[in-house]
Amino acid sequence: MPMIAKNKLVLPLVAAMIFFSGAALADQTLDGIAADTEIRIGNIMPYTGPLAAFSTIGKTEAAYFDMINERGGINGRKIKFMSYDDSSDPAAALEQTKQLVEIDKVLLMFGSFGTPGNLAARSYLNQRRIPQLFLASGDQEWSNPQKFPWTMGWQPAFRAEGRIYANYIQASYPDRKIAVLWQNDQFGRDLFRGLQEGLGDLARMIVSDVSFDVSDKSIDSQIDLLKDSGAEILLFDGAPAVAALAIRRMAELNWHPVFLLDNTSASIANALRPAGLENSIGVISTAFLKNAGDPAWNDDAGMKDWLAFMEKYYPDGNREDGNALFGYAAAETLVQVLTQCGDDLSRENVMRQAASLKDYRGSILLPGIAINTGPDDFRPIKQMRLVQFDGGTWQPIGDMIESAFVGSGNK
Repeated sequence: MPMIAKNKLVLPLVAAMIFFSGAALADQTLDGIAADTEIRIGNIMPYTGPLAAFSTIGKTEAAYFDMINERGGINGRKIKFMSYDDSSDPAAALEQTKQLVEIDKVLLMFGSFGTPGNLAARSYLNQRRIPQLFLASGDQEWSNPQKFPWTMGWQPAFRAEGRIYANYIQASYPDRKIAVLWQNDQFGRDLFRGLQEGLGDLARMIVSDVSFDVSDKSIDSQIDLLKDSGAEILLFDGAPAVAALAIRRMAELNWHPVFLLDNTSASIANALRPAGLENSIGVISTAFLKNAGDPAWNDDAGMKDWLAFMEKYYPDGNREDGNALFGYAAAETLVQVLTQCGDDLSRENVMRQAASLKDYRGSILLPGIAINTGPDDFRPIKQMRLVQFDGGTWQPIGDMIESAFVGSGNK
């Protein structure tokens, strides 16, 4: 399990630092350490707080690295994975990132969760030329190699996902009124914006949009307002616990719009089961990973390996929790990059290899999805598919979709 900081560091943010375009402040001490006997990897997760459900990502990654170490490590070097709890506080995320870099001497940051915390740490890490890789966030800010060449995302962009829902609405329900219930932060705004962009002129069909805070314990008033708008389609973009509240309230009101649920919350364990599986039948979302509960994958080699991994290395993990699949697949991608590095584990080579993935097909990515990156392409996963919940598992709708992308400069 990861080395987790139990006491959250809440210190004032330092004043904005000047970004050195040529001679960035590079901490060279670690390249030598990495070339020795271990590879130190830093990570920030919300192990406590309103988004603690996503901590499964970090726990799974820690278990995955335990498995790799038991098998001999990477090119003979063991991984030391250090993961701290920021409770989704950006100030804490920045201070803990500094601790990981300056005290724990990590080679790179990997898979840290959330948009605000990663944004808070991005300039600090880029100034020091420290890789900030495969973030657990779909913000398009992670795909800006010209300005931030040491930061790379992993999953499809939230705005691209919003466009996928827009295309689905245009094709299947072009004359229906639309409502949006969105989380009042950059994540919620990004997906909502993608929907508006994708709808184009049909955005006029959005008759109501209401926001909520991730800490809200009830959203009954928001659901009531959206129902009264006459909307026949509801897009939800927010955290899984709030998604469960929304689905339950709609069932209480006997309101049954076409319900579109963001990929981040499409968790049977954290959203649909708490909402009631019967209430969740018909929910539509997106997917880029295989579904552990789908019998279609019973004979799939990748899923068999994942189930064996869960049984041996993460027995307390919930196999219905999509965050466990996410953490496994992200860690698998990082191991591929580090393996490609060979004996050159300098930070420069780590980024070079991360930006040199060619048709890499992770074992639990959906068929048809391949990871490709390049010096000007920091979007590893670009495909998704629509799925619908049938009361037991997610069933595919249509073909794989190449997610549309709007560059971070076009905001």
